[in-house]
Amino acid sequence: MKSVLVIGAGPAGSVAAIAALGESVPVSILEKSRHRRHKVCGEFISPEACGILSELGVWEQFLRLHPTRIRNCRLHFGRVTKKWTLPDCGYGLSRYELDGLLLQRAVALGANVGYQRVASNSPVEGGTAIVLATGRKCAAPPGKRLFGFKAHFEGPADDAVELFFSGGGYVGVSCVEHGVTNVCGIAPESALRACGFRLDEFVLRCEPLAERLRPLSRKFAWLTVGPLVYSSNFRACADPATYPAGDALGFVDPFTGSGILNALLTGCLSGSAAAQGLSSQAHVARCGALLEEPYRRSALFRALLDVGCGQYLASLIPGSWLFRLTRVGRLARYRPLGQSLMLG
Repeated sequence: MKSVLVIGAGPAGSVAAIAALGESVPVSILEKSRHRRHKVCGEFISPEACGILSELGVWEQFLRLHPTRIRNCRLHFGRVTKKWTLPDCGYGLSRYELDGLLLQRAVALGANVGYQRVASNSPVEGGTAIVLATGRKCAAPPGKRLFGFKAHFEGPADDAVELFFSGGGYVGVSCVEHGVTNVCGIAPESALRACGFRLDEFVLRCEPLAERLRPLSRKFAWLTVGPLVYSSNFRACADPATYPAGDALGFVDPFTGSGILNALLTGCLSGSAAAQGLSSQAHVARCGALLEEPYRRSALFRALLDVGCGQYLASLIPGSWLFRLTRVGRLARYRPLGQSLMLG
């Protein structure tokens, strides 16, 4: 393969560029936004992602950004709370800092970056493979749509990631760098419309969440994104020269806390596959072998939550199992960076 073009400079895109550069292939990155910005994201770095960040050569720089160490998890179903200690330490780091860290690494290794909006079907030079890391692109019928929202808050810090389930949606609360608290959620359009899309009012309708946020003050205006559609496409790829990664490949329910982990994993796989000339279909199948089962389990948990079985699920299944079942469950070995990267 002559070269690799990565469209999108989020975590999946930057990691794809790093992986392709590890195969000694010229890489260009096209990003629509010249300036970094905050993104609607839970900003939880799963423990499994730490080894990947080390393999990418950014672990020391990551720690210098002062991410919050996250050791505990709490799930709130009304007044019912399930809590446990994570088997390994996770971290909280804003997408603003994470995106900048990974893009800087790709540039330091030789990636060329351009800033323009590019469609995935735009013509490119022959022999150029395209890594598609442009995020979610999907539609949903009005009235039944889901929307995401997020803001940062200042105030007392905590070492837990918390999820508050209410009104057909949920809100996650956890700290990022310097003790700032990230509040990020997903809610159905009907629930948001009932409060006139006033997000301060919406989050305070859940009494336990209101108690959690009472000592905090919001730092910036709410960010929103949508509509959101949970999806995965591990069976086909429309363009044989295109290698999807991150949310362009599949959007797992964010309550699992594995979104950034999956972006890093599929970014590694897409960049490696594009550089090596592996077929796009084989790349998608490889991602499916790694992630399809966790996606399926997440969809099952989502269905149980939708019918109001959350608190019963929480009472029956140990928290550590809930956490483990939505992640990569088997050892995967591949060589996206020119050296073994093993995840379990």
